[in-house]
Amino acid sequence: MTLQTFTLPDLGEGLAEADLIRWLVDAGDTVAVDAPVAEVETAKATIEVPSPFSGVVAQLHGDAGATIAVGSPLISIDDGAGSAEEERTGSGNVLIGYGTTAGSPSRRRRGSRPTGDPATSTPSTPATAARDTTAHRSGSPNRPAVQSPIVRNLARNRGIDLESLVGTGPGGLITRPDVESATPSSDRTAAIAAAPDPQGSALAVGADADRRTGLPVRDRVPIRGVRKAIISTLTRSRAEIPDATTWVDVDATALFDWRTSLSERGEAPGVLAILARFVVAGLARFPELNARVDTDRQEIVLLDGVNLGIAAQTERGLVVPAVRDAHKLGMRGLHAEIKRLTAAAREGSVTAGELTSGSFTLNNYGILGVDGSAAIINHPEVAILGLGRIMPRPWVVDGAIVVRQIAQLSLVFDHRVCDGGTAGGFLRFVADAIENPMSALAEL
Repeated sequence: MTLQTFTLPDLGEGLAEADLIRWLVDAGDTVAVDAPVAEVETAKATIEVPSPFSGVVAQLHGDAGATIAVGSPLISIDDGAGSAEEERTGSGNVLIGYGTTAGSPSRRRRGSRPTGDPATSTPSTPATAARDTTAHRSGSPNRPAVQSPIVRNLARNRGIDLESLVGTGPGGLITRPDVESATPSSDRTAAIAAAPDPQGSALAVGADADRRTGLPVRDRVPIRGVRKAIISTLTRSRAEIPDATTWVDVDATALFDWRTSLSERGEAPGVLAILARFVVAGLARFPELNARVDTDRQEIVLLDGVNLGIAAQTERGLVVPAVRDAHKLGMRGLHAEIKRLTAAAREGSVTAGELTSGSFTLNNYGILGVDGSAAIINHPEVAILGLGRIMPRPWVVDGAIVVRQIAQLSLVFDHRVCDGGTAGGFLRFVADAIENPMSALAEL
């Protein structure tokens, strides 16, 4: 037999490793070119790795939960006699989420997926992969067709046996609503409760005790993937940045009234999009807050233009996709892009480039039901602006106490790039724009 060993490919974006969530094939399974063989998690996303070879799985290199370095063996496949021609239909050099290059359609259909699989209708290419990186069926004929790792994770967490479901999506694909409407079987739920977590955490309650407190250990959660990246970024931020926080309460009543008048004439931009436009205008006046600190060259690098990061809470942790060239967009354009990015972040389809290109971060922590926060700067940025919840509060207007829509704005800034005067000036500019939106718009 001839063994072909596929190593974990270059993940790009400076990523040098991935955590193996689970195998999608077993030793002895027959796989085809481009069939997904493993589900991995990087610091950016959860994705499936397609095989560049066809044949029989001979060896799986690593167990679920293991961390695999780029270039290390992932899977070995016995290509069998006479399959060299079919292997040439793939690139043999797979980038995660991109699949292999398209070869002869007839060979790919004959050697890969059953007829009717929607994944066979369009060859995987870098252009289409960004939109649909996971619509593949495994080489195993008994494996259900599932659209994405998000659906698989949801099924696993709910104790749903995917093989028991009938997909309502195109070509029988199992979709998220299919999983959400399914009822977990008691046997499946019991098996999941008794089994190790797919990412490697031991779920045996009371199996060991904490040395310091003597209390039973409820769970052990490995630090990997997005959580590992978050820890690295925030730890570096705290270690390198001498930050300071300033805040102000703002009366958003006029902004709400103005937005209501816009709604009467059609769809109005969201409050976060309006705030984003004021932030971009403020950064044009106080560019020190839209910068980088180059410690190697001992320079403060002021940036021309704004990529506005929007903090989004997801099931995998806090991520900050950026609205590129936010300074070129109006409120409606910002609203559409913020809506797209936050949805992509929660679905796990946001790109690595969108997660690493921000120049300033806007954080709406009010959505969590809190009034204020001294946030941690998203390194290597130099400032982050937060908005607390907006709610009716007593407020003094013209000497009388009245009910107004009040919120707190907080700005955390890197004291290396500016002093309190600059930070306070920026914060006051944004606050004044919120309190007098029509006056602010007249000057933008």
